[in-house]
Amino acid sequence: MICRRCVMDTTDSRIRFDANGVCDHCKTFETSIKPSWNPEVSNSKQMTALVNKVKASGKRKEFDCLMGMSGGIDSSFLLHKMVTEYGLRPLVFHVDAGWNSQLAVNNIQRVVDKLGLDLYTEVIDWKEMRDLQLAYFKSGVPHIDTPQDHAFFATMYKFASKHNIKYILTGGNYATECIRNPLEWMWYQSDSIQLGDIHKKFGTVSLKKFPVTNILWHKVYLPYVRGIKLKRPLDFIEYDKEKATQELEKEYGYQRYPQKHFESRFTRFYESYWLPERFGYDTRKVQFSSLILTGQMTREEAIEELKKKPYDESTIHQDIEYIATKLGITVEELNSYMTMEKKTHKDYKSQESIFLLGARVMRALGLEKGGKR
Repeated sequence: MICRRCVMDTTDSRIRFDANGVCDHCKTFETSIKPSWNPEVSNSKQMTALVNKVKASGKRKEFDCLMGMSGGIDSSFLLHKMVTEYGLRPLVFHVDAGWNSQLAVNNIQRVVDKLGLDLYTEVIDWKEMRDLQLAYFKSGVPHIDTPQDHAFFATMYKFASKHNIKYILTGGNYATECIRNPLEWMWYQSDSIQLGDIHKKFGTVSLKKFPVTNILWHKVYLPYVRGIKLKRPLDFIEYDKEKATQELEKEYGYQRYPQKHFESRFTRFYESYWLPERFGYDTRKVQFSSLILTGQMTREEAIEELKKKPYDESTIHQDIEYIATKLGITVEELNSYMTMEKKTHKDYKSQESIFLLGARVMRALGLEKGGKR
């Protein structure tokens, strides 16, 4: 069954529909997000207040804030906007986990160079990264991109903490992400207990350099004890993905990706092939549904797009060979993981009780709207 308003369906096993066939993802958007978020009118007061706080925290310092940069549309447009329109002096922060596409490298360089900014790149130890990613393959879970995502956030938080940078700005936003991937598709990337358990069971190399974070450290200690806060400025301005892409193309010669998150070659394989082919989870349904609810795509357009394969059939075998070679395994071994017994996050130790309690508290306090479920 598919929602009559968006394109989420029963591949999300916890989805619920009302009498009119509208899903609970849409209901959450209407009741939790939309009342306090207006995508059609810039929320100038909130943006001005944030910019003033960020600039004040950066007085007599080389940088005002830390800004994560993946080369994707969200982080690239955020950087462009905050520098050219609001005059911030960010340190642009990029984490190289070994899977950057050349397109992403080029886009990052174009934007950073034209803006005259400093780019700091943290390179994750490949031997440890490779071992952890192979451990996730061997575990049988859907969320094999966790090591990369965990490294991104842990590294950024640790850098901000070490250098006492009070504001981290990210490209997260409601305009393109008001619906989140179900937890059975993508478990919490910051679950350090599960990361450790999977590596203990299937890893072969000691993780001495791999950056690890945990929810209590970055959700409680950093913001409420250290005063280091993560903010999403794109929620305070009108953000239309297509218009933003066109602006970046015009200003920087920015080049498009076929799909959201495809700046990473591993994520491209993971979201376009691994999840839909092995588990039946198509993340385009989440992405398109978000665009439908925020008026950037019609349901009919989304349904037509979903009739197409999520991966390029002419190049997928090259992608599989690249992933296998990079990981130091054969294509046959990589393909064997596609057919092994399926597992979920519930098959391994986790911080599930802490995550669920924290989500309830954050929603009750109005600090989180929507969110995973």
